[in-house]
Amino acid sequence: MVNAGPAAEGYSAVFFTEGSQVARQMRLSEFGAFLDGYVGLSDLAETEVRAILVNLSPDLNVRELVFFRIWFDEEGRADSNWNVPIEALAEKGAKGPDMGGGPIRLVCRSQCPDPSFAEELWDPDMTPGSNHFQTIRKAVIANTLHFQKAEPEEENIPVLTASSPDPSADDDSRDRARLAQLLREQRLRIKTLQSVHRDSLADLQREHRLEIQALRSDMTALEQRYERVRLSNEQLKTRLSQRNEQYLSMQEKMAEGDARQRHETNTDAETVLLREQLERKQRELELRDEKIVKLEQENHELRHRELPEDSLLEQLRSQVVFLVAYHAGVGHITLPYADIETYFNNPLAYAAERCGMNEPAYKEWLAHYEHPVCGHRDDDGAACAEPIMRVTQPAEFESGVDDRCDQHKT
Repeated sequence: MVNAGPAAEGYSAVFFTEGSQVARQMRLSEFGAFLDGYVGLSDLAETEVRAILVNLSPDLNVRELVFFRIWFDEEGRADSNWNVPIEALAEKGAKGPDMGGGPIRLVCRSQCPDPSFAEELWDPDMTPGSNHFQTIRKAVIANTLHFQKAEPEEENIPVLTASSPDPSADDDSRDRARLAQLLREQRLRIKTLQSVHRDSLADLQREHRLEIQALRSDMTALEQRYERVRLSNEQLKTRLSQRNEQYLSMQEKMAEGDARQRHETNTDAETVLLREQLERKQRELELRDEKIVKLEQENHELRHRELPEDSLLEQLRSQVVFLVAYHAGVGHITLPYADIETYFNNPLAYAAERCGMNEPAYKEWLAHYEHPVCGHRDDDGAACAEPIMRVTQPAEFESGVDDRCDQHKT
């Protein structure tokens, strides 16, 4: 549901995401045209898109974010039944992270002012390397939608000279504000991680149920096949017993024929015929024996067949265990067996290599990440130590620039 006025629409946009990247951008009026069904997007046919409403201030700082889902049908048109009031929700959003212009208003699945719309929303990823807030900030700075940035007006602010403010009080106020902002960001990250964990657990349970059902179906089919083979074996054994009885009967007849000398000629002919029949029956019995052996072997193989190596039951039986390490800037690393010795010889060098950096550069970034203050030192060796914005990605860190305050950047 989009009902933007002219002033609000001028600084509102909708971003479509793929993973942690912004795949498509459009102004709010253009998104409204998709909702009205005037145009469609063929490349998004039968796709659920994760989108973001981005409301900007006139100086192009992010003010409000709404993370919502929308479905496109087989013709690439937006779902006609979609009616999420994203603009109204944006005005009621709770405080979120500071994206350059102070804390924003944030609406997502785990932080929704109206619980009835929570299932239509999604939670942003705040892990290093795939942080949606950093991606949105970069897209806003790039300004590919060509929003007109309003320059701030200079104002003559009167200066009170009667009494000077207490610098320590200002520092305390800034520290409290910074601490409150950090607490809000951490609470939001905890909520989003819990939501991601619930979704991942539900997906894993669904896959487990499907695999168990498939295995049960396979077991049922094997049991049915085994029963058919068993019945066939019993039938073959019965027929073999009958053939043996016929063979013994023919032997008795041959013995009686030999005893009758007066019918020697007829007996000889009958004997030849019986022998031919016996030989034919003997061949049939040999074929039956071979078939029984083959069926019994197949039955044995079916009953003792090994489970597939990649199946869940095989993994549970083998109890495969992986060693996982965590480093800032890299996240959790699953260590192959061949890399364990290399990792323990020098964990920082291993983490730096995974970041595509050398060890000294990674250590510089890590020192900045753990204590983000200005590292400039004056002629007397005294450090500036002014708090600065933390760069969360090692590859984006530039020594001498990102670890300096605005006054001391080279």
